Amino acid sequence: MSGDKTVKKHKKPIIEVRDLYKIYRLGDTRVHALDGVSFDIYKGEFVAIVGASGSGKSTLLNMLAGLEPPTKGEISIAGKRIDRLSESELVAFRRSNVGFIFQSYNLLNTMDAEENVAMPLMFRGVPREERLKKARKLLELVGVLSQARHMPNQMSGGQQQRVGIARALVSDPRIIFADEPTGNLDSKSGMEVLSLMQRLVREEKQTLVMVTHDNTIAGYADKRIRISDGKIIDVEYGEFAKELEGRDA
Repeated sequence: MSGDKTVKKHKKPIIEVRDLYKIYRLGDTRVHALDGVSFDIYKGEFVAIVGASGSGKSTLLNMLAGLEPPTKGEISIAGKRIDRLSESELVAFRRSNVGFIFQSYNLLNTMDAEENVAMPLMFRGVPREERLKKARKLLELVGVLSQARHMPNQMSGGQQQRVGIARALVSDPRIIFADEPTGNLDSKSGMEVLSLMQRLVREEKQTLVMVTHDNTIAGYADKRIRISDGKIIDVEYGEFAKELEGRDA
């Protein structure tokens, strides 16, 4: 067993963040939204970035997703320094590597569930029948195949978020970013969606990074990175994260 642990300890993270800063100017004042943040995330982990409003967690998620440039520091995803990419390179990188789950679902009201899930494949030039076939497969995976021909306004919030999760998965992303994914759901639907996300990470070997202010929601994650005033104040590991990272239990 000790040899196995050694192998895991030398496994390369899928996300590496080093000495990351985001500094805004408000008049003569410099505001440190992020203040020297460093951490690793491994393939197959469900990670929660936890903090109160204004802690820097959403800024961090935006930078990990390449939506906002750091003031300084390094972000490597799947071996690529995304902090060095141009805007057009970032767009191509996100399209090939990243899936998003939004608090407000962001489904198009003019498309049914099946078409909403298939849409990212349209940008890749995938033929219509092929992309709809994959969309139906993912709708089945997340438990809403019966809603395939329903429009968003014909579905509950929980069903819409499941469609959103299927859409995030359709491009076979290396990483899924989720921004307060249960924020618009009632507690029962929220717990069902979180359990689904937890299962997808385990069974589909997905890497999922979620931002939340809620400690109960964060409890579903394998690893919890707690942020306050732009700094990491604590990192908590579940048993699954310890196993992935080769940490001593």
